[in-house]
Amino acid sequence: MHGTTAVVAAPVPADAVPARGPAARRALRALLAVASGLVLAAAFPPYGAWWLAPVAVAMLAVATRGCRARTGALLGALHGAAFFVPLLHWTGIYVGPFPWLLLAAAQTAFPAAMGAVSPSVWRRPALAPALVGGLWVLQEALRSRIPFGGFPWGRLAFSQEDAPTLRLASLGGAPLVTFAVALAGGLLALAVVSLPARRRTAALLAAAVAVLAAGAAVPLPSPSGREVTVAVVQGNVPRMGLDFNAQRRAVLDNHVAATRDLARRVRAGEVAGPDLVVWPENSSDIDPLAEPDARAEIDAVTREIGVPVLVGAVLDGPGAKLSNAGIVWDPRTGPGERYVKQHPVPFAEYVPFRSLARRVSDKVDLVRRDFVAGDHPGVLRVGPATVGDVICFEVAYDGLVRQTVTGGAGLLVVQTNNATFGYSPESAQQLAMVRLRAVEHGRPAVMASTSGVSATVTHTGRVTAETRLFTRGVLVETMRLGAGRTLATSTGSGPELLLAGLAAAGILAGALVHRRREHA
Repeated sequence: MHGTTAVVAAPVPADAVPARGPAARRALRALLAVASGLVLAAAFPPYGAWWLAPVAVAMLAVATRGCRARTGALLGALHGAAFFVPLLHWTGIYVGPFPWLLLAAAQTAFPAAMGAVSPSVWRRPALAPALVGGLWVLQEALRSRIPFGGFPWGRLAFSQEDAPTLRLASLGGAPLVTFAVALAGGLLALAVVSLPARRRTAALLAAAVAVLAAGAAVPLPSPSGREVTVAVVQGNVPRMGLDFNAQRRAVLDNHVAATRDLARRVRAGEVAGPDLVVWPENSSDIDPLAEPDARAEIDAVTREIGVPVLVGAVLDGPGAKLSNAGIVWDPRTGPGERYVKQHPVPFAEYVPFRSLARRVSDKVDLVRRDFVAGDHPGVLRVGPATVGDVICFEVAYDGLVRQTVTGGAGLLVVQTNNATFGYSPESAQQLAMVRLRAVEHGRPAVMASTSGVSATVTHTGRVTAETRLFTRGVLVETMRLGAGRTLATSTGSGPELLLAGLAAAGILAGALVHRRREHA
C-alpha cells in the first residue's frame, strides 16, 4: 500500500497531451475525446467489451488534463455526443432522428459539466485517479435524477455484466462498480502521462488491473429462501414498432395461448409445473378489470395453469389518466394485489409541455392519455413468493429496485415491453441492468418481455435461460428465493453520496489551494 502511494504521488510531465504546437494539441485533445465516447459505447451491448470502459475513462482524463475549464467542457461534450448518439440510437427507430438526437444532446450536458472540472483533478496527481472515479459517480448521480426524474441509461456499471467488477455491486451497488471502473481508468491515465518513468508506469498499470480484478474476490451470499419454479411467458406481438398494440386483443391472445400451451406441457409431464407465472408489461393493453372479455380470458387461463399469474396490464384511470400495472391474478379469486409503475417515462408515457413537444415531433400525439405515477413499491405476493416488481426502464433506478427488496421481496421481476425498439440492442442493455440488480441485492431475477429478450438470472448475475427477439417462448426455471440483505441493500444510496461527496470536496479543496497560490 505504501509503495503504491509513493508511485502515484510521483511527479508527472507538465504537458497533458504531447503534441507540437497549440493547434495540434487542441486537435489531439478533440480526437481523444471523440474516440473515448466511441470506445465507451463499444463496452455496452451489443459489443459488450467491458474492459474498454476504463480505457475510455482514461482517454477522456488524458484529453482534459492541463486545459482550461471551457475547453474541458467542450471535450466532455464531444465525448458525450460520441457515446450517447450510438448508444441510444434505438430510441429513434420509429420516431425519427430528432427526438433521439435531442435525448442524446440532453445527456451530453452531464459529461460536458464533468469535463469542465476534470482538469482540476490533476492539481494533485496522487489523488487524480480517485477524483476521476468520484467525478464519474457524481455525474451519473445527477444524470439519474434530472430532468424529469433522470435517465440513468449508459452508466459505467451497466457495461460490466461479464466483468469481475460486477460482484462489487453487492457491496456498494452500481455507484461502487462505476467508481471502480473509473478509478481504474484514472490509474491508466496517470500511467500514460508517466510514460517516461517505466517502473512507475508499470506499477500504475498493475494497480489498474488489480482494481478491475478485485471484484472476483468478493464473496456473494447464497440465497437461503425456499425454492420456487417460475415460468416466464413471452407471447410476442403481431408487429414491431409504435403500433405494436394496434391489435391489442392479439397481444393478449398470444400470451394466453402461450400459457395454455405451457399448461398442456405440464399435464403431459414435459416440463415442471410452475409455482407462479410472469407475463410482461403490456401483455394486456385491454383493461381486464373493465373489459369482461379480457377478464374472462385471463380467468380461464389462470385456472388452467392452476397458479397465480403476474399480468402486465394497462388500466383505465384514475380519472382521464392510465395506469401501467402489474396485477396478481389468482386462479381462484381473480385479480388481487397490484403495482402501478412509479416512474412513467417522459415523452413516452406522459408528455410534459405537450404543445411545445409537438413542435419537435408529432409522434407525441400517439400518447393520447398520460400515465399516472404509482405511489408504493412493487412488493407483491405471487403464490409462494414475494416478488419485487419493477416495470421496464425502472430497473435502471437504484432506489426503485432497492425498495422492493427492503420491502421483503425474495425474487426480482422486471416486466418490460421492447416491441417499440425492433431488433436493436436495447433489450440486451436492459438485461445487463437486471444482471447487476441480481448481484446487488443477492436475489435471483427474471425479465419478462412481450417480444424479447426474456431471461432468468441467478443471484450471481448469470443468465440461465434466454429467449430470442420477436419469437414466442416460455422459460421455466427453479430458483431459490433470496433472504437477508447484502451490504449494498443495507447502505442504499450511502456509497453514492460518499463517493460523489468526496470527489466534490477534493476538487473544491484543490481549487481553493490553487487560488491561494495564485494570490500569494
